Amino acid sequence: MSVLVLSNAAVMLLFGLFIGAEALVFPDIREPFFEAFALLVATGLFLGVASWRPVNSLSRRHTFLLTSSVWFTAGMAGALPLWLWQLAPADAIFESFSGLTTTGSTVMSGLDQTPLGVLLWRALLQGFGGIGFVVTGMALLPFLGAGGMQLFRSESSDKGEKEFGTARLVAGSTLSVYLVLIALCALTYRLGGMGGFDAVTHALTTLSTGGFSNYDASFGHFQSGFLQWAAVVFMVLGGLPFAWYVRALHRGEFASEQVTMLLKTLAVVIVAMAAWLAWTTGRGIEDALRTVAFNVVSVVTTTGYATEDFLLWGPFAVAMFFFLMAMGGCTGSTAGGAKMMRWVILFRSVKASLRRIRSPHGVFPVRYEGLPVSEDVRLGVASFFTFFVLTIGLMAVALALAGLDFDTALSGALTAVTNVGPGVGDIIGPAGNFAPLSALSKLILSFGMYVGRLEMLTVYVLFTPNFWREI
Repeated sequence: MSVLVLSNAAVMLLFGLFIGAEALVFPDIREPFFEAFALLVATGLFLGVASWRPVNSLSRRHTFLLTSSVWFTAGMAGALPLWLWQLAPADAIFESFSGLTTTGSTVMSGLDQTPLGVLLWRALLQGFGGIGFVVTGMALLPFLGAGGMQLFRSESSDKGEKEFGTARLVAGSTLSVYLVLIALCALTYRLGGMGGFDAVTHALTTLSTGGFSNYDASFGHFQSGFLQWAAVVFMVLGGLPFAWYVRALHRGEFASEQVTMLLKTLAVVIVAMAAWLAWTTGRGIEDALRTVAFNVVSVVTTTGYATEDFLLWGPFAVAMFFFLMAMGGCTGSTAGGAKMMRWVILFRSVKASLRRIRSPHGVFPVRYEGLPVSEDVRLGVASFFTFFVLTIGLMAVALALAGLDFDTALSGALTAVTNVGPGVGDIIGPAGNFAPLSALSKLILSFGMYVGRLEMLTVYVLFTPNFWREI
Protein backbone atom coordinates (compact mmCIF):
# COMPACT_ATOMS: atom_id res chain seq x y z
CA MET A 1 0.00 0.00 0.00
CA SER A 2 2.83 2.39 0.84
CA VAL A 3 4.27 1.84 -2.66
CA LEU A 4 0.94 2.82 -4.19
CA VAL A 5 0.74 6.00 -2.13
CA LEU A 6 4.34 6.97 -2.91
CA SER A 7 3.75 6.31 -6.62
CA ASN A 8 0.82 8.71 -6.56
CA ALA A 9 3.01 11.23 -4.71
CA ALA A 10 5.57 11.04 -7.51
CA VAL A 11 2.84 11.75 -10.06
CA MET A 12 1.76 14.83 -8.05
CA LEU A 13 5.34 16.12 -7.93
CA LEU A 14 5.95 15.64 -11.65
CA PHE A 15 2.65 17.27 -12.55
CA GLY A 16 3.31 20.19 -10.19
CA LEU A 17 6.72 20.72 -11.77
CA PHE A 18 5.24 20.49 -15.26
CA ILE A 19 2.49 23.05 -14.77
CA GLY A 20 4.99 25.31 -13.04
CA ALA A 21 7.26 25.29 -16.07
CA GLU A 22 7.67 28.43 -18.11
CA ALA A 23 5.53 27.07 -20.95
CA LEU A 24 2.52 26.52 -18.70
CA VAL A 25 2.47 28.84 -15.71
CA PHE A 26 -0.58 28.23 -13.52
CA PRO A 27 0.43 29.78 -10.15
CA ASP A 28 -3.10 29.47 -8.76
CA ILE A 29 -3.10 25.67 -8.92
CA ARG A 30 0.57 24.68 -8.75
CA GLU A 31 0.71 24.74 -4.95
CA PRO A 32 -2.12 22.21 -4.41
CA PHE A 33 -0.12 19.55 -6.26
CA PHE A 34 3.01 20.19 -4.20
CA GLU A 35 0.92 20.06 -1.01
CA ALA A 36 -0.69 16.80 -2.18
CA PHE A 37 2.80 15.44 -2.88
CA ALA A 38 3.92 16.22 0.69
CA LEU A 39 0.81 14.64 2.23
CA LEU A 40 1.13 11.49 0.15
CA VAL A 41 4.84 11.09 0.90
CA ALA A 42 4.19 11.37 4.63
CA THR A 43 1.27 8.91 4.42
CA GLY A 44 3.23 6.46 2.27
CA LEU A 45 6.25 6.44 4.56
CA PHE A 46 4.06 5.95 7.62
CA LEU A 47 2.22 3.02 6.02
CA GLY A 48 5.50 1.52 4.87
CA VAL A 49 7.02 1.58 8.34
CA ALA A 50 3.82 0.43 10.06
CA SER A 51 3.01 -2.50 7.75
CA TRP A 52 6.32 -3.63 6.31
CA ARG A 53 6.78 -7.35 5.83
CA PRO A 54 8.42 -9.28 3.02
CA VAL A 55 6.08 -10.96 0.53
CA ASN A 56 7.47 -13.68 -1.70
CA SER A 57 4.42 -14.18 -3.89
CA LEU A 58 0.82 -13.04 -4.26
CA SER A 59 -2.00 -15.48 -3.72
CA ARG A 60 -5.38 -15.14 -5.43
CA ARG A 61 -6.81 -13.50 -2.29
CA HIS A 62 -3.93 -11.03 -2.13
CA THR A 63 -4.59 -10.17 -5.77
CA PHE A 64 -8.24 -9.38 -5.00
CA LEU A 65 -7.10 -7.06 -2.22
CA LEU A 66 -4.37 -5.49 -4.36
CA THR A 67 -6.69 -4.81 -7.30
CA SER A 68 -9.30 -3.10 -5.13
CA SER A 69 -6.67 -1.17 -3.15
CA VAL A 70 -4.89 0.17 -6.22
CA TRP A 71 -8.03 1.77 -7.65
CA PHE A 72 -9.30 3.08 -4.30
CA THR A 73 -5.92 4.57 -3.35
CA ALA A 74 -5.49 6.19 -6.76
CA GLY A 75 -8.99 7.66 -6.58
CA MET A 76 -8.43 9.18 -3.16
CA ALA A 77 -4.99 10.46 -4.13
CA GLY A 78 -6.36 12.04 -7.29
CA ALA A 79 -8.92 13.93 -5.20
CA LEU A 80 -6.30 15.60 -3.00
CA PRO A 81 -5.16 18.38 -5.38
CA LEU A 82 -8.76 19.10 -6.39
CA TRP A 83 -9.71 19.48 -2.71
CA LEU A 84 -6.63 21.59 -1.95
CA TRP A 85 -7.49 23.72 -4.98
CA GLN A 86 -11.08 24.66 -4.11
CA LEU A 87 -13.52 21.73 -4.33
CA ALA A 88 -15.37 20.45 -1.27
CA PRO A 89 -14.18 17.02 -0.04
CA ALA A 90 -17.17 15.10 -1.45
CA ASP A 91 -16.92 16.99 -4.74
CA ALA A 92 -13.19 16.28 -5.05
CA ILE A 93 -13.70 12.57 -4.35
CA PHE A 94 -16.57 12.41 -6.85
CA GLU A 95 -14.59 14.20 -9.57
CA SER A 96 -11.49 12.07 -9.01
CA PHE A 97 -13.31 8.73 -9.07
CA SER A 98 -15.36 9.87 -12.05
CA GLY A 99 -12.13 10.65 -13.86
CA LEU A 100 -10.17 7.57 -12.87
CA THR A 101 -13.05 5.19 -13.62
CA THR A 102 -13.59 7.07 -16.92
CA THR A 103 -17.21 7.73 -15.98
CA GLY A 104 -17.21 11.38 -16.99
CA SER A 105 -19.88 12.65 -14.59
CA THR A 106 -18.87 16.01 -13.14
CA VAL A 107 -19.74 18.36 -10.33
CA MET A 108 -17.77 21.23 -11.88
CA SER A 109 -19.36 24.11 -13.75
CA GLY A 110 -17.76 27.13 -15.34
CA LEU A 111 -15.28 24.83 -17.05
CA ASP A 112 -14.72 27.44 -19.76
CA GLN A 113 -12.96 29.60 -17.13
CA THR A 114 -11.32 26.80 -15.11
CA PRO A 115 -7.49 26.90 -14.89
CA LEU A 116 -5.90 24.84 -17.62
CA GLY A 117 -3.88 22.86 -15.09
CA VAL A 118 -7.07 21.52 -13.47
CA LEU A 119 -8.54 20.63 -16.86
CA LEU A 120 -5.32 18.83 -17.78
CA TRP A 121 -5.36 16.92 -14.48
CA ARG A 122 -8.93 15.76 -15.12
CA ALA A 123 -7.96 14.58 -18.61
CA LEU A 124 -4.87 12.76 -17.29
CA LEU A 125 -6.97 10.99 -14.65
CA GLN A 126 -9.11 9.58 -17.45
CA GLY A 127 -6.08 8.75 -19.58
CA PHE A 128 -4.47 6.82 -16.70
CA GLY A 129 -7.79 5.18 -15.82
CA GLY A 130 -8.38 4.01 -19.38
CA ILE A 131 -5.09 2.18 -19.81
CA GLY A 132 -5.22 1.07 -16.17
CA PHE A 133 -8.48 -0.74 -16.73
CA VAL A 134 -7.27 -2.32 -19.96
CA VAL A 135 -4.36 -3.80 -18.00
CA THR A 136 -6.69 -4.83 -15.18
CA GLY A 137 -9.10 -6.41 -17.67
CA MET A 138 -6.37 -8.29 -19.52
CA ALA A 139 -4.15 -9.39 -16.63
CA LEU A 140 -5.95 -9.39 -13.28
CA LEU A 141 -9.68 -9.95 -13.84
CA PRO A 142 -9.17 -13.13 -15.92
CA PHE A 143 -6.88 -14.46 -13.18
CA LEU A 144 -9.46 -13.64 -10.50
CA GLY A 145 -12.22 -15.24 -12.58
CA ALA A 146 -14.85 -12.71 -11.55
CA GLY A 147 -17.95 -12.30 -13.71
CA GLY A 148 -16.98 -14.93 -16.28
CA MET A 149 -13.62 -13.30 -17.02
CA GLN A 150 -11.90 -16.68 -16.54
CA LEU A 151 -12.93 -17.27 -20.15
CA PHE A 152 -10.04 -15.00 -21.13
CA ARG A 153 -7.56 -16.61 -18.75
CA SER A 154 -7.26 -19.68 -20.95
CA GLU A 155 -6.88 -17.48 -24.02
CA SER A 156 -4.07 -15.45 -22.50
CA SER A 157 -2.24 -18.48 -21.17
CA ASP A 158 -2.69 -20.76 -24.18
CA LYS A 159 -2.72 -18.40 -27.13
CA GLY A 160 -1.12 -15.30 -25.70
CA GLU A 161 2.27 -16.86 -24.95
CA LYS A 162 2.44 -18.44 -28.39
CA GLU A 163 1.29 -15.34 -30.26
CA PHE A 164 3.10 -12.58 -28.48
CA GLY A 165 5.93 -14.27 -26.57
CA THR A 166 5.61 -12.83 -23.07
CA ALA A 167 3.16 -10.92 -20.90
CA ARG A 168 5.57 -7.98 -20.95
CA LEU A 169 5.38 -7.87 -24.74
CA VAL A 170 1.58 -7.96 -24.61
CA ALA A 171 1.52 -5.09 -22.08
CA GLY A 172 4.01 -3.09 -24.12
CA SER A 173 2.09 -3.66 -27.35
CA THR A 174 -1.16 -2.66 -25.67
CA LEU A 175 0.30 0.55 -24.26
CA SER A 176 1.82 1.35 -27.65
CA VAL A 177 -1.52 0.91 -29.40
CA TYR A 178 -3.21 3.09 -26.76
CA LEU A 179 -0.68 5.91 -27.12
CA VAL A 180 -0.69 5.74 -30.92
CA LEU A 181 -4.49 5.98 -31.01
CA ILE A 182 -4.40 8.97 -28.62
CA ALA A 183 -1.81 10.66 -30.83
CA LEU A 184 -3.85 10.01 -33.97
CA CYS A 185 -6.97 11.30 -32.26
CA ALA A 186 -5.21 14.48 -31.08
CA LEU A 187 -3.81 15.07 -34.57
CA THR A 188 -7.23 14.56 -36.15
CA TYR A 189 -8.86 16.96 -33.68
CA ARG A 190 -6.13 19.52 -34.34
CA LEU A 191 -6.61 19.26 -38.10
CA GLY A 192 -10.35 19.62 -37.52
CA GLY A 193 -9.92 23.01 -35.89
CA MET A 194 -9.39 22.35 -32.17
CA GLY A 195 -6.66 24.24 -30.36
CA GLY A 196 -3.61 22.24 -29.33
CA PHE A 197 -4.59 22.01 -25.64
CA ASP A 198 -8.17 21.00 -26.43
CA ALA A 199 -6.99 18.44 -28.97
CA VAL A 200 -4.68 16.70 -26.47
CA THR A 201 -7.09 16.71 -23.54
CA HIS A 202 -10.06 15.59 -25.61
CA ALA A 203 -7.98 12.85 -27.23
CA LEU A 204 -7.15 11.55 -23.74
CA THR A 205 -10.80 11.56 -22.72
CA THR A 206 -12.02 10.11 -26.04
CA LEU A 207 -9.77 7.02 -26.25
CA SER A 208 -10.22 6.35 -22.54
CA THR A 209 -14.00 6.58 -23.18
CA GLY A 210 -14.08 9.01 -20.26
CA GLY A 211 -15.92 12.02 -21.62
CA PHE A 212 -14.50 14.88 -19.56
CA SER A 213 -14.53 18.06 -21.62
CA ASN A 214 -13.03 21.51 -21.10
CA TYR A 215 -16.40 23.18 -21.63
CA ASP A 216 -19.79 23.18 -19.93
CA ALA A 217 -21.39 22.40 -23.29
CA SER A 218 -19.26 19.23 -23.50
CA PHE A 219 -18.37 18.26 -27.08
CA GLY A 220 -21.26 20.42 -28.27
CA HIS A 221 -18.94 23.39 -27.79
CA PHE A 222 -17.31 22.44 -31.08
CA GLN A 223 -19.86 23.18 -33.78
CA SER A 224 -18.12 21.01 -36.35
CA GLY A 225 -19.52 18.00 -38.17
CA PHE A 226 -15.99 16.80 -38.96
CA LEU A 227 -14.99 16.78 -35.27
CA GLN A 228 -18.17 14.96 -34.29
CA TRP A 229 -17.62 12.22 -36.88
CA ALA A 230 -13.97 11.97 -35.82
CA ALA A 231 -15.06 11.56 -32.20
CA VAL A 232 -17.49 8.81 -33.24
CA VAL A 233 -14.65 6.87 -34.89
CA PHE A 234 -12.24 7.19 -31.97
CA MET A 235 -14.91 6.45 -29.34
CA VAL A 236 -15.66 3.22 -31.19
CA LEU A 237 -11.93 2.44 -31.34
CA GLY A 238 -11.72 2.97 -27.57
CA GLY A 239 -14.64 0.58 -27.07
CA LEU A 240 -12.94 -2.29 -28.94
CA PRO A 241 -10.67 -4.80 -27.15
CA PHE A 242 -7.02 -3.78 -27.18
CA ALA A 243 -5.95 -7.43 -27.28
CA TRP A 244 -7.81 -7.59 -30.60
CA TYR A 245 -5.63 -4.77 -31.95
CA VAL A 246 -2.47 -6.56 -30.78
CA ARG A 247 -3.62 -9.86 -32.29
CA ALA A 248 -4.52 -8.15 -35.57
CA LEU A 249 -1.16 -6.41 -35.74
CA HIS A 250 0.88 -9.51 -34.91
CA ARG A 251 -1.08 -12.18 -36.77
CA GLY A 252 -3.56 -10.40 -39.00
CA GLU A 253 -6.54 -12.04 -37.24
CA PHE A 254 -9.58 -9.78 -37.19
CA ALA A 255 -12.35 -12.24 -36.28
CA SER A 256 -14.03 -11.46 -32.95
CA GLU A 257 -17.61 -12.19 -31.99
CA GLN A 258 -17.92 -9.33 -29.52
CA VAL A 259 -16.43 -6.81 -31.97
CA THR A 260 -18.85 -7.95 -34.67
CA MET A 261 -21.78 -7.86 -32.26
CA LEU A 262 -20.91 -4.36 -31.02
CA LEU A 263 -20.56 -2.91 -34.51
CA LYS A 264 -23.76 -4.56 -35.75
CA THR A 265 -25.71 -3.35 -32.71
CA LEU A 266 -24.42 0.20 -33.13
CA ALA A 267 -25.28 0.21 -36.83
CA VAL A 268 -28.84 -1.04 -36.29
CA VAL A 269 -29.59 1.32 -33.39
CA ILE A 270 -28.07 4.36 -35.12
CA VAL A 271 -29.93 3.82 -38.40
CA ALA A 272 -33.25 3.16 -36.62
CA MET A 273 -33.00 6.15 -34.28
CA ALA A 274 -31.72 8.48 -37.02
CA ALA A 275 -34.67 7.56 -39.26
CA TRP A 276 -37.06 8.11 -36.37
CA LEU A 277 -35.44 11.47 -35.47
CA ALA A 278 -35.51 12.69 -39.07
CA TRP A 279 -39.14 11.61 -39.45
CA THR A 280 -40.39 13.19 -36.20
CA THR A 281 -38.38 16.43 -36.27
CA GLY A 282 -37.83 17.09 -39.96
CA ARG A 283 -34.04 17.16 -39.62
CA GLY A 284 -31.86 16.45 -42.61
CA ILE A 285 -30.58 12.89 -43.03
CA GLU A 286 -26.90 13.75 -42.45
CA ASP A 287 -27.66 15.91 -39.43
CA ALA A 288 -29.89 13.26 -37.86
CA LEU A 289 -27.44 10.46 -38.62
CA ARG A 290 -24.44 12.38 -37.24
CA THR A 291 -26.26 13.56 -34.12
CA VAL A 292 -27.65 10.12 -33.33
CA ALA A 293 -24.38 8.36 -34.13
CA PHE A 294 -22.42 10.65 -31.83
CA ASN A 295 -24.75 10.37 -28.85
CA VAL A 296 -25.49 6.64 -29.24
CA VAL A 297 -21.80 5.74 -29.57
CA SER A 298 -21.01 8.03 -26.64
CA VAL A 299 -23.51 6.23 -24.41
CA VAL A 300 -22.82 2.65 -25.57
CA THR A 301 -19.04 3.05 -25.21
CA THR A 302 -19.73 4.81 -21.88
CA THR A 303 -17.78 7.89 -22.99
CA GLY A 304 -20.44 10.35 -21.91
CA TYR A 305 -19.83 13.22 -24.33
CA ALA A 306 -22.92 15.12 -25.46
CA THR A 307 -23.61 17.49 -28.33
CA GLU A 308 -27.18 18.27 -27.29
CA ASP A 309 -29.82 17.16 -24.80
CA PHE A 310 -31.08 13.92 -26.33
CA LEU A 311 -33.77 13.76 -23.64
CA LEU A 312 -35.64 16.35 -25.71
CA TRP A 313 -35.98 13.89 -28.59
CA GLY A 314 -39.04 12.30 -27.03
CA PRO A 315 -40.02 9.32 -24.81
CA PHE A 316 -38.78 6.75 -27.34
CA ALA A 317 -35.26 8.24 -27.28
CA VAL A 318 -35.25 8.46 -23.47
CA ALA A 319 -36.21 4.79 -23.16
CA MET A 320 -33.62 3.73 -25.74
CA PHE A 321 -30.78 5.64 -24.11
CA PHE A 322 -31.76 4.29 -20.70
CA PHE A 323 -31.28 0.72 -21.91
CA LEU A 324 -28.20 1.57 -24.00
CA MET A 325 -26.47 2.71 -20.80
CA ALA A 326 -26.28 -0.88 -19.61
CA MET A 327 -24.80 -2.29 -22.81
CA GLY A 328 -21.17 -1.22 -22.65
CA GLY A 329 -18.30 -1.84 -25.03
CA CYS A 330 -16.11 -4.90 -25.48
CA THR A 331 -14.26 -6.81 -22.79
CA GLY A 332 -10.64 -5.67 -22.75
CA SER A 333 -11.49 -2.14 -23.92
CA THR A 334 -11.53 1.12 -21.98
CA ALA A 335 -15.35 1.11 -22.00
CA GLY A 336 -17.52 0.32 -19.00
CA GLY A 337 -20.94 -1.30 -18.84
CA ALA A 338 -21.81 -4.98 -18.76
CA LYS A 339 -19.71 -5.70 -21.90
CA MET A 340 -20.73 -7.37 -25.16
CA MET A 341 -19.08 -10.70 -24.29
CA ARG A 342 -21.38 -11.17 -21.32
CA TRP A 343 -24.49 -10.18 -23.28
CA VAL A 344 -23.63 -12.71 -25.98
CA ILE A 345 -23.10 -15.51 -23.44
CA LEU A 346 -26.23 -14.52 -21.50
CA PHE A 347 -28.51 -14.59 -24.55
CA ARG A 348 -27.06 -17.87 -25.77
CA SER A 349 -27.44 -19.40 -22.30
CA VAL A 350 -31.07 -18.33 -22.16
CA LYS A 351 -31.65 -19.74 -25.64
CA ALA A 352 -30.04 -23.06 -24.63
CA SER A 353 -32.18 -23.20 -21.47
CA LEU A 354 -35.38 -22.64 -23.46
CA ARG A 355 -34.41 -25.37 -25.93
CA ARG A 356 -33.64 -27.71 -23.03
CA ILE A 357 -37.12 -27.12 -21.60
CA ARG A 358 -38.62 -28.10 -24.94
CA SER A 359 -36.30 -31.10 -25.34
CA PRO A 360 -35.20 -32.24 -21.85
CA HIS A 361 -32.90 -34.97 -23.16
CA GLY A 362 -31.17 -32.83 -25.76
CA VAL A 363 -27.64 -31.46 -25.49
CA PHE A 364 -27.37 -27.76 -26.28
CA PRO A 365 -23.88 -26.42 -25.63
CA VAL A 366 -23.27 -22.70 -25.40
CA ARG A 367 -20.42 -21.56 -27.65
CA TYR A 368 -18.38 -18.39 -27.80
CA GLU A 369 -15.78 -17.75 -30.49
CA GLY A 370 -16.52 -21.28 -31.74
CA LEU A 371 -15.55 -22.93 -28.44
CA PRO A 372 -17.85 -24.39 -25.76
CA VAL A 373 -18.40 -22.17 -22.74
CA SER A 374 -17.78 -23.99 -19.46
CA GLU A 375 -20.34 -24.12 -16.69
CA ASP A 376 -18.22 -21.98 -14.35
CA VAL A 377 -18.02 -19.21 -16.96
CA ARG A 378 -21.79 -19.28 -17.46
CA LEU A 379 -22.27 -19.20 -13.69
CA GLY A 380 -19.84 -16.28 -13.47
CA VAL A 381 -21.77 -14.34 -16.11
CA ALA A 382 -25.07 -15.09 -14.34
CA SER A 383 -23.56 -13.97 -11.02
CA PHE A 384 -22.31 -10.77 -12.62
CA PHE A 385 -25.73 -9.80 -13.95
CA THR A 386 -27.33 -10.67 -10.61
CA PHE A 387 -24.99 -8.36 -8.72
CA PHE A 388 -25.20 -5.81 -11.53
CA VAL A 389 -28.96 -5.46 -11.10
CA LEU A 390 -28.81 -5.66 -7.29
CA THR A 391 -26.13 -2.97 -7.10
CA ILE A 392 -28.10 -0.58 -9.28
CA GLY A 393 -31.29 -1.28 -7.34
CA LEU A 394 -29.75 -0.85 -3.89
CA MET A 395 -27.89 2.27 -4.97
CA ALA A 396 -31.12 3.74 -6.33
CA VAL A 397 -32.82 3.08 -2.99
CA ALA A 398 -29.90 4.67 -1.11
CA LEU A 399 -30.02 7.73 -3.38
CA ALA A 400 -33.78 8.00 -2.94
CA LEU A 401 -33.29 7.90 0.85
CA ALA A 402 -30.71 10.66 0.40
CA GLY A 403 -33.45 12.84 -1.08
CA LEU A 404 -33.37 12.30 -4.84
CA ASP A 405 -36.46 11.77 -6.98
CA PHE A 406 -37.05 8.37 -8.62
CA ASP A 407 -35.78 9.25 -12.11
CA THR A 408 -32.61 10.90 -10.81
CA ALA A 409 -31.93 8.14 -8.27
CA LEU A 410 -32.38 5.26 -10.73
CA SER A 411 -30.55 6.83 -13.66
CA GLY A 412 -27.82 8.11 -11.34
CA ALA A 413 -27.25 4.62 -10.00
CA LEU A 414 -27.25 3.17 -13.52
CA THR A 415 -24.87 5.74 -14.97
CA ALA A 416 -22.47 5.36 -12.03
CA VAL A 417 -22.29 1.56 -12.07
CA THR A 418 -21.99 1.43 -15.87
CA ASN A 419 -19.52 4.37 -15.90
CA VAL A 420 -21.50 6.21 -18.60
CA GLY A 421 -21.51 9.81 -17.33
CA PRO A 422 -24.79 11.68 -17.87
CA GLY A 423 -28.00 10.32 -16.43
CA VAL A 424 -31.68 10.94 -17.15
CA GLY A 425 -33.71 13.81 -15.80
CA ASP A 426 -33.49 17.57 -15.42
CA ILE A 427 -30.69 17.50 -12.83
CA ILE A 428 -28.11 14.98 -14.07
CA GLY A 429 -29.16 14.71 -17.72
CA PRO A 430 -26.90 15.68 -20.63
CA ALA A 431 -27.73 19.37 -20.08
CA GLY A 432 -26.98 19.30 -16.33
CA ASN A 433 -24.38 17.98 -13.92
CA PHE A 434 -24.11 16.42 -10.47
CA ALA A 435 -23.29 19.60 -8.53
CA PRO A 436 -26.81 20.07 -7.03
CA LEU A 437 -26.68 16.65 -5.33
CA SER A 438 -25.95 16.34 -1.63
CA ALA A 439 -22.53 15.29 -0.35
CA LEU A 440 -23.98 11.93 0.71
CA SER A 441 -25.40 11.31 -2.77
CA LYS A 442 -22.04 12.13 -4.36
CA LEU A 443 -20.21 9.69 -2.06
CA ILE A 444 -22.76 6.96 -2.84
CA LEU A 445 -22.27 7.56 -6.56
CA SER A 446 -18.48 7.56 -6.12
CA PHE A 447 -18.72 4.11 -4.57
CA GLY A 448 -20.95 3.02 -7.44
CA MET A 449 -18.39 4.20 -10.01
CA TYR A 450 -15.64 2.39 -8.12
CA VAL A 451 -17.39 -0.98 -7.82
CA GLY A 452 -18.79 -0.71 -11.34
CA ARG A 453 -15.36 -0.20 -12.83
CA LEU A 454 -13.97 -3.21 -10.97
CA GLU A 455 -17.05 -5.21 -12.03
CA MET A 456 -18.44 -5.50 -8.50
CA LEU A 457 -17.48 -9.03 -7.53
CA THR A 458 -13.82 -8.05 -7.22
CA VAL A 459 -14.79 -5.55 -4.52
CA TYR A 460 -17.69 -7.39 -2.89
CA VAL A 461 -15.58 -10.43 -2.07
CA LEU A 462 -13.65 -8.21 0.37
CA PHE A 463 -16.81 -7.82 2.45
CA THR A 464 -17.19 -11.55 3.11
CA PRO A 465 -15.94 -12.82 6.51
CA ASN A 466 -14.30 -15.90 4.99
CA PHE A 467 -12.03 -13.73 2.85
CA TRP A 468 -10.38 -12.15 5.88
CA ARG A 469 -10.24 -15.40 7.88
CA GLU A 470 -8.38 -17.15 5.10
CA ILE A 471 -6.08 -14.37 3.94
